[in-house]
Amino acid sequence: MKIFQDIISSLSKELPFVVYKTPNTNKLKGFFQHTNEKYYTKSYQESGFVFAPFDSNKDTILIPINKATYVKEEVAFTGVDLNSVDFPLNEKGKEKHITLVKKGVNAIKEGSFEKVVLSRKEIISLEKLEVVEILQKLIVKYPTAFVYVWYHPTIGMWLGATPETLMSIEGESFKTMSLAGTQVFKEGNEVVWEPKEIEEQEIVTRYIKKKLDPICNELQIHDLETIQIGNLLHLRTTITGRFLDSIANLINVLHPTPAVCGFPKEKSKQFIIEKEGYDRSFYTGFLGELNLESDQEVYTNLYVNLRCMEVENSKVSIYVGGGITKDSDEVKEWEETVAKSKAMKSIIT
Repeated sequence: MKIFQDIISSLSKELPFVVYKTPNTNKLKGFFQHTNEKYYTKSYQESGFVFAPFDSNKDTILIPINKATYVKEEVAFTGVDLNSVDFPLNEKGKEKHITLVKKGVNAIKEGSFEKVVLSRKEIISLEKLEVVEILQKLIVKYPTAFVYVWYHPTIGMWLGATPETLMSIEGESFKTMSLAGTQVFKEGNEVVWEPKEIEEQEIVTRYIKKKLDPICNELQIHDLETIQIGNLLHLRTTITGRFLDSIANLINVLHPTPAVCGFPKEKSKQFIIEKEGYDRSFYTGFLGELNLESDQEVYTNLYVNLRCMEVENSKVSIYVGGGITKDSDEVKEWEETVAKSKAMKSIIT
């Protein structure tokens, strides 16, 4: 496929690019930037592809459509090998993460916040990384996710398959979601959610509704549902409406959501920055299409950067986390991050 050749060409020339597939489609899209310049956006009035970090005080990277070649290509994958290496469990970070979760639970019980999302980074050393092959595996394994590879020579490379929409906008209509709770899918088993996961989901939904009410019309909170992404299950509530404000203000209201940060936002965010012990960078940030045109309608599709990995030479950093409430069990929270890391490891050869 030509788009895969374009990836290899851009990497050899050290030129920025992104190639991605939106959920439940069979079309790959790509922005291939003509120079290695670094562009930013604060107003979100430009057209192109954005890549934003978790910390909203840091810059959002933009690949402008007028500085890149925009391509689309139908995909039909057959014979993609989904076999993977069985990476050993990294027990080294276990006690550290358990201690972190305990601190989070104690802070909640002391009244600092209602919820906080705590994460860790796991590093895998590889002899070689086949970018196109991993992208193909992500596309085949996660058809309902937003799948991507993003690269800038001065920043690095990220790949992922995220289940969470930050926002989709078409004209004045928008859609977002609250996504929380995780369990491993087991064929034939009845899905039962614990009170902890249901509470976590309700906190996210309540927060989003409260923040959107002043700047939206016709706000609708849809029924709670269970969705499957790969081998994991999540709780999801879809929220729709018509927005009366700018995309920049909508982003400011939603990002970072309680699903990746906590509630209240500023207090939980400060706890994360002080206690996690590493820089999340673009993990739990957002990325996607900004102000593109289709059939005379302008649309924007932004996704929360979950189920992702960062590639640096021969090292792959996998980022995983989970929502913590007063009822969280630190060992179960560790096990949830292990399940999420396995999902990403399963596509690395």
